[in-house]
Amino acid sequence: MNQKDESPQASHQPGQGLGSRPTAQDIEDAHVIPVIEEQIHVDKKRVETAVVRISKQVTEHEETVTVPLVYEETQVERVAINQFVESPPPSIRYEGETMIIPVIKEVAVVEKRLMLVEELHITKRQNQREETQSVNVRKETVNVERIIIDRPDHYGAEQSGC
Repeated sequence: MNQKDESPQASHQPGQGLGSRPTAQDIEDAHVIPVIEEQIHVDKKRVETAVVRISKQVTEHEETVTVPLVYEETQVERVAINQFVESPPPSIRYEGETMIIPVIKEVAVVEKRLMLVEELHITKRQNQREETQSVNVRKETVNVERIIIDRPDHYGAEQSGC
């Protein structure tokens, strides 16, 4: 050691003594202690573990359906009357569901008179019948299939010697 180091001033501790500021000698004598901090780095990656396959099929089958159909029939019945009429021709009249239409003609006689020749009795009836028809009906079916892919490293990073 040199004389300067042996002086009482030189042996003081850093931060003590002549002031609160360390001297150049204090800095030279200081020990360096490294401060270490470990840090972790986490990363992630996508790993395919399964595949989904969807398919659709259309099937067609024939169904028989019965459909009620309504239709009208008209029945015409000729009723002979053959009577002379003195007044204007009778008008159309109804008896229940039957419409009666008078039909007249002129007949040549010494005197001219109207003769009721016949009446038409017209009746409407509603009928129903069932008709069978074949109809094609389509139906779609969807299948979902999950396929698992076996990967040994899909849970994390590879093992290392850390």
